This record gives sequence, structure tokens and C-alpha cells, in this order.
Amino acid sequence: MIHGCYSLTSILLTPAIRFWLARRARRGKENPERMGERFGHASATRPPGPLIWLHAASVGETQSVLTLVHALLAQDPAIHFLITTGTVTSAALVAQQSLPRCIHQFVPVDTYPAVRRFLRHWKPDLALWVESEFWPQLLWQAQARRIPMLLINARMSPRSFAGWKKWPRTIRSLLNGFAGIYVGSMEDAQHLGALGAKNLHDVGNLKYDASPLPMDNALIAELSTAIADRPLWIAASTHANEEQMVAEVHAELRQQFPKLLCILIPRHATRGDAIAADLRQRGTELAQRSKGELISKRTHIYLADTMGELGSFYRMADLVFIGGSLVAVGGHNPLEPARLGTALVSGPHIHNFSAIMQHLLQQDAMRIVQHKAELTATLSTLLNDDGMRLSMAERALAIVQSARGASEQIVQHSLALLTGKTR
Repeated sequence: MIHGCYSLTSILLTPAIRFWLARRARRGKENPERMGERFGHASATRPPGPLIWLHAASVGETQSVLTLVHALLAQDPAIHFLITTGTVTSAALVAQQSLPRCIHQFVPVDTYPAVRRFLRHWKPDLALWVESEFWPQLLWQAQARRIPMLLINARMSPRSFAGWKKWPRTIRSLLNGFAGIYVGSMEDAQHLGALGAKNLHDVGNLKYDASPLPMDNALIAELSTAIADRPLWIAASTHANEEQMVAEVHAELRQQFPKLLCILIPRHATRGDAIAADLRQRGTELAQRSKGELISKRTHIYLADTMGELGSFYRMADLVFIGGSLVAVGGHNPLEPARLGTALVSGPHIHNFSAIMQHLLQQDAMRIVQHKAELTATLSTLLNDDGMRLSMAERALAIVQSARGASEQIVQHSLALLTGKTR
């Protein structure tokens, strides 16, 4: 009954969904030229032979998917890959990789006609889902078509756990459609098990296996010349209201370190103009990368409001504040800067990466601050003590390297399922 009601409701809501997607497109959050993909209309031909479908919601999950794709590409030259994502930023990330035998499509909205159209065209032989993407229609129809599915880096936050407990039969039917569930942490395993999940595997977090973010040597050389001997810290993946706090922290730090430069990297580059206008109104000497403005001796903050350059910026500094953590967003992936040898500082809101953050904290590989004043004090201490800062960075890198290995087991299970399906 729940299945039927959900399907009917999703169909009735199609006009509202079209309106919502059009609004997102006007705000740059959808690709208007590929809007048909959101309703299951394929923009590419299905390749012959085995097809593995990998679904990731956004950028963080896409990084995990790409780790698996790289590992699977080396296994069998006959295998092709369909990667679906839900955001333009994750689509751009896939495009940057130029991966062979890989096709990207935007994930269809979770209505019965869109999903049926999508699955009829692509006919995947295996589906890999990342983290916590439980779209009922996609899962139900994939189950009905007997498509083997794995859930990798499975997450179930306390909030989601409390919500799904109200719908026990629905979540149980969704979870039991997976041939294997690879959990990201023991807490996730406990929550998923309590909801009725079977075939749970604890092989570690796939995020540890990700490759380092790409870099642009020319960009690094150009900025290194402009920065010269100035001390530097990075505020990465910041959100609304955090940029103002970063600017205030930086102004206080400059009283102690007059030549200090901050590279400010907002999570969403499209906010760059609004951030720049606000900080300049506050009197901040700022250079905006998307406008081609250069770093000068007078620049206090370099606003890196561009996409795909995070790896280059991380390689230029050994001290990074991870945004989305002074506001209640939940933080962002600390392993990306850790993998590139940086000391890490975060605010208190870390629930998106709680297990990884706790791992780093236990080994004294990062600092958690509760508020803006404590961020200022912590950054000051680390800027003053090269030995402490570099030791933290070394411990963080060692943790990343020692926790690798999840992808190998997932790849082997995937190939076994694919062989059984296509034999």
C-alpha cells in the first residue's frame, strides 16, 4: 500500500517537480540543457556488454564513486560505467576526470515514469549506491528488475535513524534489497542493523582510499610567487555567515601576524560576488579569483570562488580550517586536506564526518574549536609553533594512509555479483 501511495503521489506531484527544477536551473543548480535526464530521458546510448551503475548524490559521494571506478576500470576492459549524480558540481567533477568507458547522467527524479524510463534504457547489470541515498522508487524498481545492488559507505545519522524508525516496514524493504551493505562506522552499523538491514560489512570508510585532489602546477607556481614569504592559512568549504567570522578572525590574527594571508574558499563558488561585496563593505582588502584579481601586498583575503582548484590551494598551505562547522551544516571531508599534509582545525558541528573527525582527534591530528574566539586563539598557537603544526599534519597523513583498504573488498564483491548476473 505504501509503495502504491508513494508512486501515485510522485506522479501527481510531477508539475510541482518541474517547477522546482526550473527554479533550481535559474539559480544555476540544474543544467537546463540536460533537464530531460532528470525525467529519465537518456542523452547517451547504452554501451554493449556489462554496465555498472554507480549513484552518488553530491561532490563528497562522487569522490568515493570515482575511487571505485578507478579500481574497477583496471579489472575488465569489457565493463562500462554509468555514473549518476544530483548536482551540477558533482557532474563537473566527473567531467574533469575524462574517464574511459564512463557515461554521466543526472539521476532521474523519484517518480514511477521517470525511473521506469531510466531503467528501461540503461538496463544496468549491477548498481552501487553511496552513503544514504534511499530513493524508494529507484530502489523498488531496481529490485523488481533483479538488479544486484550494494550500498557502500553506508550512513545512517541519528536524525535519519529516528525518522526511519517511524516507517519500519518501508526502510526494511529498501535495505533488504541490497546484496551487501558496507558501513562507514560502527554507529552506522548499529543504526542500520536496528532498522532490519542484513549483510552488513565493516571494511572501513571508502573515503580513506580516495586519490589526492588534482593540482595545477602552473597555478601553484603563479600564486607561490605572489604570496612569497607571507604566512598563510586556508578557510575551506565555508558557508553563509562563516565568511564574516573568518574575516573577523583574520583581522585579529593580522595584529599579531601583519603579513598573514587567508585563502577563503566558499563551498559554493556561485556565492562569490555576494561574499566579496559583503567583505569589502566591512573594509576587508580582498582579491577575487573569479574576476582575475591578483594577490598584492595589500591583499588580506584571497577569495578563491572557483571550482576544481581545491587540491592546488591545499598544497600551498599547511594549516586549514574546515568550514561548514562553525554553523550547523555538519562539516566537510577532513581527509582531503589531511591527505595533502595539512594541520586541521574545525568548528563543533561535525556530524557529517563524526567518525572520521573522532579518529583524527584521538590521534591529536586536528583541533576542534567551539566558537570564533577559540578559532582565533588556536590558529594563533599553530601559526606560532611550526613544530606543533607540522607534527599534526604528519599524524593526519599517517592516519589516512593506515586506514586504506575498503575499496579492494568492495571491488571483489562487485565483480562476483556482476559475474553472476551476466553469466
